[in-house]
Amino acid sequence: MPLSLWMSLAAICAMGAMSPGPSLALVLRHTLGGGRSSGVVAAIAHALGVGLYALLTVWGLGEVIERHPSAFRVITIGGALYLAWLGIKALRAGRGGALGARPTAASHRVAAREGLLVALGNPKLILFFVALLSQFVSPEMSSIERAIIVLTAMLIDGGWYVIVALGLSHSRVLPWLQARAHWINRISGVLLLGLALRVLAG
Repeated sequence: MPLSLWMSLAAICAMGAMSPGPSLALVLRHTLGGGRSSGVVAAIAHALGVGLYALLTVWGLGEVIERHPSAFRVITIGGALYLAWLGIKALRAGRGGALGARPTAASHRVAAREGLLVALGNPKLILFFVALLSQFVSPEMSSIERAIIVLTAMLIDGGWYVIVALGLSHSRVLPWLQARAHWINRISGVLLLGLALRVLAG
């Protein structure tokens, strides 16, 4: 995979991971309630769930593209519409949302279970990955290239939420984020709408 193509993939994965939502709320709750280690455990477990969805999507997409190109186009359009809906939702979120999550006290086992379930229990991730990975997957891709895509999605997701958990260990970080939540939501919304347009035009 060319470096420029991988950098585009990494940038889009990072944008998806940074978008406020239930995953961010989960890591916030466990970090604020159980400390740094609980937040890190939740982040890693969430990344494993994301990696599984990415794995299923990458191998499934190649087969769909090869055997049913028209069906793949329909799936891609559906994914693009979902990205657009996420963007509109983020633009309308204002200052509220995941950044206002309440803390919860829980063990590492609970943090791991909830981190995994939030990822696996969110079938919308499949739509996100279909829209995202359709830009990078082709039937002739090697297994190594597919593995790179899956690992990129998983490591960026886990890395971002680990950074969130570590950052929230400092008491000044969360108030700073909450004060700028409306800008975070607006930027995420614009980027998601732009990605949706790119997928539709692709």
